[in-house]
Amino acid sequence: MQKTQITLSNIQGIRKFVNEVTLLDYEVDLEQGRYIVDAKSIMGIFALDTLSPITLVAHTDYADDFFEKIKEFIVK
Repeated sequence: MQKTQITLSNIQGIRKFVNEVTLLDYEVDLEQGRYIVDAKSIMGIFALDTLSPITLVAHTDYADDFFEKIKEFIVK
């Protein structure tokens, strides 16, 4: 399992993020406070506060390629 912090600040970014996540064959969750949603669910993402950082949890040990594809969303 690998974790990172991301921000999803606009609708186009959310759409691009979901398109990348849906290509994965492992589960990816987004956690914020007490909420955990499936990162492949665009409706689930809209239930989160997209103005605040969100914890992304990739349920694999090999998420480096995925993290490279979404590097624009990762909080530095």
